[in-house]
Amino acid sequence: MLLGFIFLIFSTYFLISLAKYSSLALNSELLTTASLNIEIFDDNHRPIEEDNSFNGKYIKLQELPSYVKECFISIEDKDFYKHNGINKKRIIKAIVNNLKNLSYKEGASTISQQLIKNTHLSGEKTISRKLKEISLTKKLEKRFSKDEILEFYLNVIYFGNNTYGINEASNYYFSKDASLLSLPESAMLAGMIKSPKKYSPITNPESSKSRRNLVLSEMAKDGKISFSDEIKFKQEDLNLKINCSKVDKLNTYSEQAIDEATSLLKMPAKQIAIGEYKIYTYQNSELQNNLINSISQVSFDENDFAGMAIDSKTGGIQAYYGNSVYKILEYKRQPGSLIKPILVYAPAINENIISPSTLILDEKINIGDFSPKNVDGKYNGYISCRESLAKSINIPTVKILSYVGIEKAKNYAVNAGIEFEKTDDSYALALGGMTYGTTLKQITNAYMPLANSGKFTTAKFIHFITDKNGKIVYKNNPVYKQVFRDDTSFLVTDMLKDATNIGTAKKLGSLKKTLASKTGTVGIKGKKENLDAWNITYTPDLIVGIWTGNLDNKPISISGGNQPTIASKNFFSNLDVNDFEMPSSVEKKEIDLIELDENHKIMLANSATPERYKKEELFSRFNSPNEQSSNFILPPKINAEIISYSNKKILELKTKEYCQYKIYDNENNLLKEIKNNKNKAEIELECDKTYFVECSYLDGSMPVKKELNLKSGKKMINHKKQKKWYI
Repeated sequence: MLLGFIFLIFSTYFLISLAKYSSLALNSELLTTASLNIEIFDDNHRPIEEDNSFNGKYIKLQELPSYVKECFISIEDKDFYKHNGINKKRIIKAIVNNLKNLSYKEGASTISQQLIKNTHLSGEKTISRKLKEISLTKKLEKRFSKDEILEFYLNVIYFGNNTYGINEASNYYFSKDASLLSLPESAMLAGMIKSPKKYSPITNPESSKSRRNLVLSEMAKDGKISFSDEIKFKQEDLNLKINCSKVDKLNTYSEQAIDEATSLLKMPAKQIAIGEYKIYTYQNSELQNNLINSISQVSFDENDFAGMAIDSKTGGIQAYYGNSVYKILEYKRQPGSLIKPILVYAPAINENIISPSTLILDEKINIGDFSPKNVDGKYNGYISCRESLAKSINIPTVKILSYVGIEKAKNYAVNAGIEFEKTDDSYALALGGMTYGTTLKQITNAYMPLANSGKFTTAKFIHFITDKNGKIVYKNNPVYKQVFRDDTSFLVTDMLKDATNIGTAKKLGSLKKTLASKTGTVGIKGKKENLDAWNITYTPDLIVGIWTGNLDNKPISISGGNQPTIASKNFFSNLDVNDFEMPSSVEKKEIDLIELDENHKIMLANSATPERYKKEELFSRFNSPNEQSSNFILPPKINAEIISYSNKKILELKTKEYCQYKIYDNENNLLKEIKNNKNKAEIELECDKTYFVECSYLDGSMPVKKELNLKSGKKMINHKKQKKWYI
């Protein structure tokens, strides 16, 4: 009863509101224009010399096999030839369902309405847009016949990969005119239009085939094909034959700018062209040419590849170049180790959990049912966070994520633009193990806080857009978010500088320029081949991301430290590079290497610490060591034991390389002197005698002496065939 009352009120409001849109004009030019061009400009307002046109051949309905239109009618609008453009039953059902769910998900659009939506209106889901759609659809139905409307529709709808209209789609996916389409091919195209990305025959062939078969089932139900044909055609493969002549256009800078404009203006590209909108981008022509040349000099073994350069301060995308049979920026890929600085190391430093010199034990571990392994299968013992990140060691990274916590770490990454699924909830995230992954744009943009003192803004191709009268209808005004503290960004960047000298990006080291870099390689379990290879290299001014792989998941033999890093090297070899400015929140302190090595503690060196036993390291002032080491201030300690065999005794000294040791007998005769020995020394002794061990620092300072008397205070422990007397 309540639902019925609400429906009555809503319906009344709907009809009254519809009347105010009755004066909207139908533009027939939008329905039929086949060849159009969009004007796009670089950051100096010069035209970008790329093909920005829509030159699809307009095809008449009578040129198409009859089953082409039957495919679309069966899956999209069974009553197309019966209604007057508006399917009232479907609208009522949609209204009821939307009221039940308190949402506006169902639209109940007919083919006529879809035509209006794709040529005259924005893509937003609002009641006002729906009212405009209905008003214009009524005018469409009065002016044109059903066959004319269907013909317009088939020539303008979007089939993914920047293909508009069935003829262009047929030429792209099957390399032939639409007049030559087979029935299964027509069914595949009809199935795609609901969601061209979801039902893409290239990246989601199983979904595409399932959707095609649904179209065939609907046609059989409608009596358009026999059930035997339905069964026969469902057995066919998709039989794609991609027309590679379109490849170069798909991944140009202009195409990405057009895509962004359709999203910003909420209107299809064709409408932008007809409306004579002008798009002004952030493209820097010198950087664009540099990127193209830098990538072109590298062999990617006929794999897909792409690269982009983002202004570290504004987020403006200054260059983009890619090569693939589909639009690369639309697809997510596993980032591999590329995620480590954003998800693990920066959050851990920001939470004051680690510093670059913190030591983590690299060992075999199991966390729940996750057993991470290092790429080389080896364990390094205690290793600094600095070295772990530079060399991309897996196990310490997983441990650090466990210290931070998965949800807290993800919150940092989300603020840097990374998108996660609910299923992204395991420690495999530390190594880039995501459900779907990230796009090249998303992960390159995520490095902005590291390059820009912790601040993030969403990267954009477009600076502003004007209408045909020169009025600005959109302008990008970057809104910044402080993701990390400036000290965090500087410290992680300093760690990633090491990656170019001793780490996975060391191919950049020969440039002798201040670059921070991280690589990523996504391997195939149990195989030596990979799926994705990445490099992101940045300066205070520019972030460059390079990716290669195959979106059909064909394996590659490339790793992130090779071709992607070489492409970055080519790019930055042509540029002057500024160094990163150290913020006041970062401190330089000298730490005691003996404490770090022996006790895995970060302690300050003291005034007596020799140069060889101290190192300058960077710290956040929020997490800086204050405790000073006592080494070289207090006397050294003697760590010795006597091992007794059946016929002899051995003095075992655990020696330090910064100490010297002298062994005397009870008559003060020097028996042995040991220097610069880091591990241990063994000296054979005679039975029933007294000995002395003297230990001092290498310069002879602070000597200490200890008597070795087996008959006094000895403690015997049986150990296999040995007896030990501890001193």
